[in-house]
Amino acid sequence: MSYLGFPPKVRFTPVPDPMFGPLLEQIEDVAELKCTLRIIKLLHGKTGFPRYVSKADLFSDPILARGLANDTSGSQAAITRGLKLAIDRGTVLQAVLGTNGSESSVFVLNTETGRKTVNTIDGSTFSSFDQIEPFEGPFDRPNIFSLYEANIGMLNPMITEELKDAEKQYPSEWIEEAFREAVKSNKRSWRYVAAILERWEREGKDDGRSGRDSKTTGYKEFFRR
Repeated sequence: MSYLGFPPKVRFTPVPDPMFGPLLEQIEDVAELKCTLRIIKLLHGKTGFPRYVSKADLFSDPILARGLANDTSGSQAAITRGLKLAIDRGTVLQAVLGTNGSESSVFVLNTETGRKTVNTIDGSTFSSFDQIEPFEGPFDRPNIFSLYEANIGMLNPMITEELKDAEKQYPSEWIEEAFREAVKSNKRSWRYVAAILERWEREGKDDGRSGRDSKTTGYKEFFRR
């Protein structure tokens, strides 16, 4: 599926300028580049202070996992490698959070704010890269997650559960086409996509009717309720 274009009033994530200059020239491993950019995105979505990305954030992230699914070493090994390269380069800092055998790794961007973040975490210390345990959950997440984030917005726990249910209930082809219909109608919301899927399930997707009205009239009625 080709990308359908950036939506109106699309949100932007601040990225340090060196990422588009000398670092872009130096980074050769796509896993390092994707891990670095994903850390920037996840940090931007955090609230409060201190803000950091945990090991679980990265290893359970469906976008990062799918983005590295074709790596010859596999998603898990690619994320581990990308993180190590970013830490070795100095674009990402790793801190060890916790003590007494319950330590866990957290990651920040190597900016002034990131360095202050690490210094404010109780019991944290800088460390060299430590081996990240393989994530035991599923890594080849369904395409519905990448479709949602590419066309609607960031995932959150509530919407993730709804997407999981929809993925089990509807064919992947329906899901992809429903997202496409929502984008074409400039209705970039999961509620609208779900309404399309519900209508197709209720009335049949290929019911012999043609034209835009056969696919959109019911959705408009849904939103008038």
